[in-house]
Amino acid sequence: MSRRGYVPEDEKQFTGKQLELLKKAADEVQFLLDRGYDVKPVTTFVGNHYMFSERQRLALARSVSSREWIAKRDNKELFQNEREDFPDKVHIDGFNTVITLEVALSGSPVFLCRDGTIRDLAGLRGTYRIIDKTQEAVERILRQLDLLNIAEACFYLDAPVSNSGRLSGLIRQCAEKYEVSVEVQIIPDVDRVLERLEGVVSSDAIILNRCPSWLNMMPGIVEKIESVWSIRL
Repeated sequence: MSRRGYVPEDEKQFTGKQLELLKKAADEVQFLLDRGYDVKPVTTFVGNHYMFSERQRLALARSVSSREWIAKRDNKELFQNEREDFPDKVHIDGFNTVITLEVALSGSPVFLCRDGTIRDLAGLRGTYRIIDKTQEAVERILRQLDLLNIAEACFYLDAPVSNSGRLSGLIRQCAEKYEVSVEVQIIPDVDRVLERLEGVVSSDAIILNRCPSWLNMMPGIVEKIESVWSIRL
């Protein structure tokens, strides 16, 4: 049985006193980001002060955004109780969403970020393999799409990433049981495509900053996972 996004040190680095220090550090990161500093030097500076690990610094970088960017993302968010604002079709950042749910289903830490998204620490560096949590992750996405009465959804997968074809096949197979009409595209540069589309489902900060509108679907899925390890910094 695989645990996506899990490192044994997480049990110490994201609990107890370390978690309290991370929450304090997150406020300091927020303070500096709000004054125009870039996230990388800020998390390095704050991380050095608290002697955080690289993984803890990554959690800070992914959890905290400047209030300016949070407001801009909020202004583009499609609210799920206002159906008239929904596009005809949603566009899903495939690996981004599936991996986050695999992490949550694995009991590994996921982060309730200050912009309302859910992010993980798993990372994708050109290699991906289907695990025992993958099908359930896909099914939960499809179930949520049906729950929101979304007619069409397109999953975008990165062509350079290993096993993108296998994941595409699994998504298509699972989708046969659901009402939503599903398309899967394997393309060279997912980010560049999503940045131009309405109704994007992703937690990638750069995509959210650039796309015309987005749907924050993941919290509604993750909150239904039993024993999920969610952390708010």
